Amino acid sequence: MKNVSRGTGRSRLATVIVAAALTACSGGGGGSSAPAPSPPPPPPPPPPPSGPTFTPGEFAPASGFKDLCENPRSGFDIEGNAYTDQQGERIDELFWLRSWTHETYLWNREVTDRDPYDFEDQGRVAYFDLLKTDDTRASGKPKDEFHFSEPTEEYLARVNAEPDSGYGLSLAFFSSSPPRDVRVRYVEPNSPAAAEPVPGTPNFRRGTRILEVDGVDVINATSQADIDTLNAGLFPAEDGETHSFVVQDPGSDETRSLTITSADVTPRAVNRSDILAASSGDVGYMLLNTFGTDASEEEIARAITDFADAGIDELVLDLRYNGGGFLAIASQLGYQVAGEAQTSGKIYERLRFNEDAGGVNPVTGSSDNTIPFYTTGLGFSLVEGAPLDTLDLGRVFVLSTGRTCSASESLINSLRGIDVEVVLIGDTTCGKPFGFYPTDNCGRTYSTIQFQGVNDKGFGDYPDGFIPGDSSESFGVRVAGCEIADDFNSELGDASEGMLAAALQYAETGSCPTAATAVVRSADPSAYAARAPTQPEEIIPQAFLDRANRDPRLPRDLIEGSVK
Repeated sequence: MKNVSRGTGRSRLATVIVAAALTACSGGGGGSSAPAPSPPPPPPPPPPPSGPTFTPGEFAPASGFKDLCENPRSGFDIEGNAYTDQQGERIDELFWLRSWTHETYLWNREVTDRDPYDFEDQGRVAYFDLLKTDDTRASGKPKDEFHFSEPTEEYLARVNAEPDSGYGLSLAFFSSSPPRDVRVRYVEPNSPAAAEPVPGTPNFRRGTRILEVDGVDVINATSQADIDTLNAGLFPAEDGETHSFVVQDPGSDETRSLTITSADVTPRAVNRSDILAASSGDVGYMLLNTFGTDASEEEIARAITDFADAGIDELVLDLRYNGGGFLAIASQLGYQVAGEAQTSGKIYERLRFNEDAGGVNPVTGSSDNTIPFYTTGLGFSLVEGAPLDTLDLGRVFVLSTGRTCSASESLINSLRGIDVEVVLIGDTTCGKPFGFYPTDNCGRTYSTIQFQGVNDKGFGDYPDGFIPGDSSESFGVRVAGCEIADDFNSELGDASEGMLAAALQYAETGSCPTAATAVVRSADPSAYAARAPTQPEEIIPQAFLDRANRDPRLPRDLIEGSVK
């Protein structure tokens, strides 16, 4: 930015008048005046930019700008891969974003071609945020609501399930501005949140409402100092921090106080798995919160093996908070549910790219754009080639909310594509038949929609989500099942919890509960929240969009760094 001197108009005018008066009074006693001086020559034109040239509609290959960084990194990332950064300029990073978007973005012809030089001061994040379609769908939803970036260190830490400082809480923000309503969705096993200082009473449980943090009223606080205190206590930056809370448990009129110390917590993909005895037979229940960590491959396989050994009759997959992850791991689960006979010769998903790609994956260059039903371990956390146990079921129940997204939806769609019945219990899913290859450049990982997935029957048009059969919604793909509220009064996996109880009833009778338990929309508004607003009245909801993906990479792709 140029420094601009800001004087007042009056002082400038006075200077001009004084100068004119002095000129008029000078020149001696003669009647003649000196000839007027020649006007100064015009200033030379500004030099052309030293970087790349912007020509609207013309795009140099993105590879020519890749890894040219304003602040290049050196050394290795947490996965042991050497950084490939080279010294460049900020404008190189912007031109890479422009060309990369043109080459790989699914709706590349709908992106306004903006001059990177106009955004050199604002930087790469501001420029990237505009490199997407602005169209909306018939339902009123933005055509692209899954466009984001994040520091690469944070992305790699999450994918590798690195421990994160905290209590082991997932929080639901029914309202993040006064009067606030903040409750616990679930707690991580063996975390500080799950600890029981008083036997039988964990620090937090599902549905616990948070009333005070370090003496600050969560519901009504408005000052910036109080908001900072709330954020610091709810989301501790380091392990070993001690904070005090006043909370109210579901079903109780009493409040209680607790003191808790943060620790490094590794979130589990399979938060809980049980076998429930029901009148319809033994029912396997799995609370599966992500496909997006390497460890999820082994955790899912272990739960399925337990179910197979028990000979379960029905399966309930609780995907209500599962934003997606690796398509390959979702594909493995599809195979484990359906078995060899139902998946043989079928594909899990086929990827479709932008019109200019010509059937070739614009990210990898591959012309084979199918994802099979994987039948063995792939090397994420299982031994590559290790056989997977199967359940050979013709029906599966899926518990869903607006946070059931991307790779989770691909599981629903792909099972339907091979005629496995999917019964949807809960609320409309998020509506993301799209995916991307998270791509690092110069320390920031960018996620832009690059493909749409379709099942073995060629279907993948569900941008308004899957909706339960008795839903009153006008948009979305209707699936057999029941619209049921997300019940914060019971523990997840408890047979009395609203969604699970409805699934068990449907398994036995083929019918939904009475309308008294139905839901108009999701009970958890923060299901759709992604980034925190910055007004001082608001506290920071946990990010959701950066966990909502269908990542098509395999372990060897991650190791070899085919997408950096």
